[in-house]
Amino acid sequence: MPQRFWNTFASRRLARALTAGLLLCSASLSFAQQLGTFDEEFDDEEKPWQEIAVQLPPNPLQENLAEFYVGPTTLSKSYVDLKSLTVGSDNVVRYTMVTRTDGGATNIVYAGIRCETYEVKWYAFGHADGKWSRSRQDKWTRIKDAGANRQDAALYKSYLCESGMLAGNQKTIYERLRTNRMLDPARDSR
Repeated sequence: MPQRFWNTFASRRLARALTAGLLLCSASLSFAQQLGTFDEEFDDEEKPWQEIAVQLPPNPLQENLAEFYVGPTTLSKSYVDLKSLTVGSDNVVRYTMVTRTDGGATNIVYAGIRCETYEVKWYAFGHADGKWSRSRQDKWTRIKDAGANRQDAALYKSYLCESGMLAGNQKTIYERLRTNRMLDPARDSR
């Protein structure tokens, strides 16, 4: 074979190899750029939790109250105003709770529970005239599960939360409270 044929053949092979190499580099660069975007979209770092803005509900009406079981040592009766019950996009269950003692005293509180952290926040207290007073202690606090005043713990454990998560959606929780059907009265978590 003549020398000229080999030079043409070699130059074509070299040109193909260079073209393939450039395409491979280009594809690798494109893939690396897409991978960078992919990593940013699925960042493993947990985003900080942020509470949504809260609006106070109307004063509770007797016909919207659903009684719930607090415990054997409780002398008062506790109710959730079903019309006020919401599950926010921040995963907080908000509700108006009415507690009545045998002596006739009535307490009304608008509160929220975070299942993930076992915390409660009291937003406001209701008055007989239908007005609300903002709570002076509007910080998230650990739920207290002691004695007769364990309404928040009873709601958390028996109606709203399960294993640190919401026990269903708003409709499921609403029905559970409406029918006073506890999650599992025998379990003792936290």
